[in-house]
Order: sequence, then C-alpha cells, then structure tokens
Amino acid sequence: MEILHWPFRGTDALAAGVVTRHRLRTDFEMVHRNLYIRRGQKLTPVTRAVAAWLWSGRTATMAGLSAAALHRTAWIDDWLPAELNRPSRDKARGIIVHSDTLDDDETSVRDGIRITTPARTAFDLGRRKGLAAAVIRLDALMRATGVKAADIELVADRHRGARGLTQLRRVLHLADDGAESPYETKTRLALVGAGLPRPQTQIEVLNEWGWVMARIDMGWEEWKVGVEFDGAHHWTDPAQRSRDIDRLAELAACGWAIIRVSVEMLRTRPHVVVARVHHALLAAGCPL
Repeated sequence: MEILHWPFRGTDALAAGVVTRHRLRTDFEMVHRNLYIRRGQKLTPVTRAVAAWLWSGRTATMAGLSAAALHRTAWIDDWLPAELNRPSRDKARGIIVHSDTLDDDETSVRDGIRITTPARTAFDLGRRKGLAAAVIRLDALMRATGVKAADIELVADRHRGARGLTQLRRVLHLADDGAESPYETKTRLALVGAGLPRPQTQIEVLNEWGWVMARIDMGWEEWKVGVEFDGAHHWTDPAQRSRDIDRLAELAACGWAIIRVSVEMLRTRPHVVVARVHHALLAAGCPL
C-alpha cells in the first residue's frame, strides 16, 4: 500500500500494518474524516480529488474541476475544493457535492476512479458563471483531452433544459485548444472582444529548408501579424531574453510583425494591446 504521496484511509493503513497509530498521528495529517496525507504535503487538484473520492467510500463520480484534474487538465488552482457527483448530499469541508443525473455514456473510469467524460466535464464547466473563466477551463480541457466542440454540443442537445446553455454556446464558439496558458486565452479574448478577426493559435513558421524555426502563440498567417504573451522569465532571464531577441529578428526577416504582451499590459492596458494589433493588421493590408 503506497501512502507516501497519495491520500489514504487511516483504517486501511492500520489494518494493513503499514503504519502504527503513533506514526499516523505524528507523520500524517487528516484532510477528511479517516483520510490522511503526509504531514506538510500540499494537496494538488488531483490528490484533492482522490481524497474526496475516498471520502465518498469510492462510490462517487468525480465531476467538475476534479474530473478535469483527473483528465490531467492544467491551470486548476490547488486551493479550489474537490467536486463529486452522487445522490447523497452529505457535506464535508473542501468538497462540493453535486447530485446531477448522469447518463451512462457521460462517465468513464480512469485509474480506477469513475469520472465524468471530457465532454460532460466541459458541459458542466462551460455553463458556470464567468465567461472568461469558462473559456480558460475549456481551452485547457480541450488541450488535455482532445475533446471537440461537437462532442460537447451533443451533451448540450441532450440536456436542453439545463441552466447556462446560452453561455455554453458562447464559450464553445470562443474556445481554442491551442492556448498554452490562461494569459494566452485572456489575450485572445481581449482581441476578439474588441472586434478583431479571430486569430489562429500556435502558428508554425518554417525556414527556407522547411524546418520549423518558430511557433507563434497566435496571429494571422495571411497578414504575418503575430501576438505573443511573454511570462516573467522572458523579461528577467538574461538567456531567455537573448533567445527572444534573436528569434524576433528571424521572424522580422521573414516579414512577421510581432506584438508582445505582458501580464501588466493585459491587466491594466488591454486597449494598448488591441490598438497595436489593430495598427499592425491595417499596415499589413488586412481589411478591418
């Protein structure tokens, strides 16, 4: 019984002789009744989901963000509560219990744990309030699982009376599995929200020998205008900074205009980003 990195039931560990009662009290801490992790271990979305599943007696279907985490979706905050689906509405701190009706083909089993399928998970997450947050979550889920908008629409058609379907339709229209970070999603939403044409994502630029010399976060290949979100390391790491300078020079030599975006710009000056992209597209001949 492996208890070093995963949540476990205290009674199971004691019965198996893996720990003593003294060690259970001193080396481990309880996260739910009879559920333990190693003392000082930080719960992740995945281990938080496993703990909630064990709390349910291994009977619940993991749903929402917990299902997304078990599908290996990125960008889920560690502090968010686990989510599961089962008829009983018993409560526990740090666990959200849903009691939705799930069709047989809306669940699957992964690593022995029953979870909602990617399409059903997307259907649930995409209807939650907050358009940007919903698009971010679907971008990540689609990237991790390969689920398509058409798959999610089939679930929506089956549940026509569900709340949040109007937003879900908008989310599906805006979602893109090419986003590699929440900030890339936010950048794309800012551009589209300002009325600019929807950009392609992860554009590969080839050199004269047909090799990929660069991959641009998003842009318009026809007009050779690209937009890239730069994380902090692009500005603070000298080696990365040097590589960026060389890469931008190579792209410029190929006729590309690159608009770079930082966290600060996206948070406080999104209009500047939009204006720069708008100007670059006009200069390239795009009929805006």
